[in-house]
Formats: sequence, structure tokens, C-alpha cells
Amino acid sequence: MSVSLLLPELIMAVLAVGLICLDLLVSDKARHWLGYVAVIGQLIAAGTAVMVGRERATSFFGTFALDPLATLVQVVLLLTAALVTLSAIDYMRRRTRYQGEFYALIVFATLGAMFLVSANELITLYVALELTSICQIILAGFLKDDARSAEAGLKYLLVGALSSAVLLYGLAIVYGATGVTGLVDIGRALASGSAPRIAFVGIALLVAGFGFKMVVVPFQMYVPDVYEGAPTPVVAYLSVASKVAAFAAVLRVFGTALLPLQQFWPALFAILAALTMTAGNIAALRQTNIKRLMGYSSIGQAGYALCGLAAASRSTTAGMLFFLVAYALTNLGVFIAIVHFSGVLGTDDLSGYAGLAHRSPLIAAGLTIGLLSLVGLPLTVGFWSKVYLFLSVYNVGLTWLVVVGLLNSALAAYYYLKIVHAMYLRPPTSEVRAGVDPALAAALAVSIAAVIVTGIVPGPLIQVTGLAAGVLFPM
Repeated sequence: MSVSLLLPELIMAVLAVGLICLDLLVSDKARHWLGYVAVIGQLIAAGTAVMVGRERATSFFGTFALDPLATLVQVVLLLTAALVTLSAIDYMRRRTRYQGEFYALIVFATLGAMFLVSANELITLYVALELTSICQIILAGFLKDDARSAEAGLKYLLVGALSSAVLLYGLAIVYGATGVTGLVDIGRALASGSAPRIAFVGIALLVAGFGFKMVVVPFQMYVPDVYEGAPTPVVAYLSVASKVAAFAAVLRVFGTALLPLQQFWPALFAILAALTMTAGNIAALRQTNIKRLMGYSSIGQAGYALCGLAAASRSTTAGMLFFLVAYALTNLGVFIAIVHFSGVLGTDDLSGYAGLAHRSPLIAAGLTIGLLSLVGLPLTVGFWSKVYLFLSVYNVGLTWLVVVGLLNSALAAYYYLKIVHAMYLRPPTSEVRAGVDPALAAALAVSIAAVIVTGIVPGPLIQVTGLAAGVLFPM
């Protein structure tokens, strides 16, 4: 066993405890500085993850895996947490005095997600999932005096408890069918002979349990309400970190433990992908609340990502990973801008976005670039993510799924461009200029710069995601 493999996780654990202790020592007026401490700690952990991730190993009796897949996703999670924390400093300073607890929960949730993507054994995976889920539930209902936030937390709690129970039953059935809990050992057991029929029940329950985390139809019903009611920075975190970690965990479970049954589950994911992207995009067309709109948008985006699971291959896996990283960069920029406008307007209704390009031109430009990337226009990373993903899916013979994805992309362009139209072509409701918090502006600038740079030069990111996909599919 090598404790050095856990150095990024240890840094995050110390950071979370340290934030709680510092919160006891600082005054109310100085608590917002805890956000900057959290950002620095998260960036240090990200740098450490890159350094430690140069080696490939398993540790702690095979329960923890360190490889390019885990390293890539951990770095994405840590950078997501840092940008969300940076954008939330002014937002939380204005709304609650419990700022230290908020930043500590973000760190703990990220810590759980980091263990989740490295889990190489069923019990470790479940415990890590529970750690991040509990923190996310508390974060969704963090503003206790806000009825909508309390409602979001309660709904997330009920759905989270149900999904955890379903997932646990699925894990128990897989264990019962194979007699082992290690992912590699499960794969060997299933490959050594005909799989018991009960194993297919376990697969169905695993798909359902993870489906809640990935916001896949028909398990997505809670998303719009949670997105509308939860604090906006929390929504930014949930829309990226929770989804990316869930997809990475599904990749490791199905690409390692259940790979011998690949003649069954890819077709299921293909059907779910088509249903999810269609349901999410159609429902988004009628939304007038921007957070609900982006909630349905996240469902549609999950459908696109699911296309990468419609075939057990290296190319589709690499395409899915590239899409998830691109989605993380883009959606963070969009939600950071929404955090700013929520504070300026005091509402999330789309009618309030009229003429915002005149009141806050830089933030409106950043939001526009993010939305155009979600549409998939050239010179943004969103364009290459869809090209790479759909091309890999087409090459494995799933032409019908690519057609469905392209039609849904055209459908989604309508409601994304509806926001741009409101900001630039409708008269402003006020002529008062909106000030911008420097920390939020910095977080938005980093996110949008990443969207543009990786859109112009996507090669390095393609190489990294290809290397990560090679962990599960060497050839």
C-alpha cells in the first residue's frame, strides 16, 4: 500500500477540516476569505493529482485505482470546485453567515467524487458515492430561510435515498452472482462461464441507480425543481461535478466488471441516450426560468454523453470523455454568468435578461460564448466535442443514434439562442450598469478562455482523453 497515491485526497480532507476550524476563529466580516483559502487548496490538490497521476497503480488491496482515467476526472472535478467556489464568494457573503460550512461541503463533496472515480471495488464505490451525495443534498438546501432551497434539498434527499437504495440492491445482486466485490474479479468471474440470470437484474438496477446521478430518462424528474430552488453556485457544481463523476464511475464499472456482458448493456444505453436527449431538449423549449431551462438542457447533454456508452470501444469512450470535459468547461462558464445575473436581477426569469448586454456587456459576452459552445458552433470546444463523439459513434455503426443526436442539437439551438436574443435584441428594463464581483469575473474569464483555447487547439485534450480511454480499452 502506498499512501502517496492518496496525496490529493489527503490534501482535500485536511482542507475541509481546516476550513471548519478557521471558520471558528475568523469574524463574520472576514469569512468570505475562507473561499479564497478553499480555492488555493483545491488548486494545490489539482496540481498534486497531475504529479501523482504520472504513475499507474492500484493500492489498498486493489480497492483504489490510480490511472489516466482517474487522474483526468479528478483534475476536472478539482478545477470545477475551484471555479465554483471562486464564483460563489460574493453570492454566499450576501446570503448567509455560514460560509465556512458551505466551502467545506464543496470540498467534502469533491473528495467523495474523487474516491468515486478511483474506486475499483463495489463497497468503496458505494461509500464514496454516499459521501458526495450527502454533501450535495445539504448544499441543495443550504439556504434554510429560502423555501425554494429547502424544497430543493428535500426533493434531492428523497430521490437520492431512492437511487442509493436501488444502486445498493444492484451491487448486492452483482456480488451474489459472482461472489466477489473487486471490479476486475467480477469481470473475470463473468468471463469464466455463463452469467447467472440474476446478474442481468443487477445490471438493470445499476443502470437505474446510476441513472439518477447521470440524470437519465426516466430518472430525471427531480432535476428541474432542484435546479430552480438550489443556490445558483450549487446548481453550477451539481450540473458538472455530479454528472462527470457519475459517468466516470459508470465507465469503470461497466468497462471493467461488466465488460463480459457487453452484448447486452450497450444497446440499453443507446436507447436511453436517444430518449434522454429528446425528452430534455423538448421540455426545455417551453421554459421561462433560466435555471429550469438549463436543468432540462443538462438532461439533453447527458443524452449526448450516453451515446459514448452505446458501444464498448476505445473510440466511443474517448469521445464521451472529451465531450464531458468540454461540457464541464462550457457549462461552468454559463452558470457562473447566471450566478452574476441572479444577483443583479433578483430573479431567474428569462424576461429579466432583456437588454443585459447593455448593462453588463462582458458577462453577457461570456454567457453568449458558453451558450454557442453548448449549441456546438465552430471555434468553441463544444463543436469539437460533438464532432468527436458523433463521429466515433458513427464509426461503430450506430448511424441512427447520430441522426437523433444531430436533430436534437438543432432543436437545442433554439432555446440557447433565445437567451442570446433576449440579451442583445430586446430593450433593457433598466439603464443602470451592473457591477461585477472580481472573483466571479476571474472565474468566468478562466472558463471561457478554456472554451475558446480548446476549441481552437483541441489536439492536446483529444490525446489526454484517448489515453484515459485506453485504461479500459487498450486496443
